[in-house]
Amino acid sequence: MIRKGTILLFITVLFAIFFVNCSTANAPPSSSPHSEPSVDDSLPIVYMTTEISPEGLVAVYRALGVEPTGRIAVKVHTGEPPNSNYLRADLIKDLVQLLNGTIVESNAVSGHRASNAMHMQVAKDHGFLDIAEFDLLDAEGEMSLPIMVGEVLTEVFVGANFANYDYYVVLSHFKGHASAGYGGAIKNLAIGSASAPGKSLIHSGGTRRTGYNGDQDRFLKGMAEASTGIVDYLDGNLLYINVMNRLSVDCDCMGNPREPDMHDIGILASLDPVALDQACIDLVYAAEDGQSLIKRIESRNGLHTLEHAAAIGLGSREYTLVSIDD
Repeated sequence: MIRKGTILLFITVLFAIFFVNCSTANAPPSSSPHSEPSVDDSLPIVYMTTEISPEGLVAVYRALGVEPTGRIAVKVHTGEPPNSNYLRADLIKDLVQLLNGTIVESNAVSGHRASNAMHMQVAKDHGFLDIAEFDLLDAEGEMSLPIMVGEVLTEVFVGANFANYDYYVVLSHFKGHASAGYGGAIKNLAIGSASAPGKSLIHSGGTRRTGYNGDQDRFLKGMAEASTGIVDYLDGNLLYINVMNRLSVDCDCMGNPREPDMHDIGILASLDPVALDQACIDLVYAAEDGQSLIKRIESRNGLHTLEHAAAIGLGSREYTLVSIDD
């Protein structure tokens, strides 16, 4: 991986670790999305390494101390051609093969990944078929999972093959997003696992099963609620990893996203998707060169997803950040 400013990265990470463990009295300005950090041992742990490499990815996974069993799905984003910033196959290969996992994804509403044949070609072109089995979850249709805490949704529609797996590793590229403000673990779990009609249902805040448009805050709430339906169905058999590289303001669903204008940060992992996404948000806010991504997040009210996710019990916005770097 090519990084800009090794010294800047070191300083930023040191500051960010202080930032998320400081007292409320020393909290960041009110413009920060997170003003009540804590070191309470009862809080979820987010592990972090600044080494963005296959070895770093395996190391941060091992730090979680879990051993998934059964059929393991590794949920990724295959990336929209021709120039997406998706996580490359050579970066994730060692972890996927360590888990003996199957790479899984669902079809998009539009673009090169909107049909089974086209999406499989993208997966092949991007190297995923060379490193593991690959499964389009909605290739054979969809299934409904109930949402028990929904304000805007009562069910989430995932691919019919979703039920074939016992454990999900939600492996996400953290970045900006044109609709959601940012994309991380929650979006990869909710939108990423949903069938194409299920994606539209979330985007529309529960009003229709086609297209992308809808009320913004209902969409943001819908992602959080859809995630709870999935987590409940899996009885918590999930872990979450976010890779903070190629931090464009645009999503991997865009074939020609804007070039990143901030440095790579690292890889973070947690058993709590809310804590993980919040930690990534905090690192962006702590960065000296994160202005573009912060602007994108705030312009879409992106933090509302985390607010609603915490309110409905998906996870905690408070956490302890632990560096695994020596």
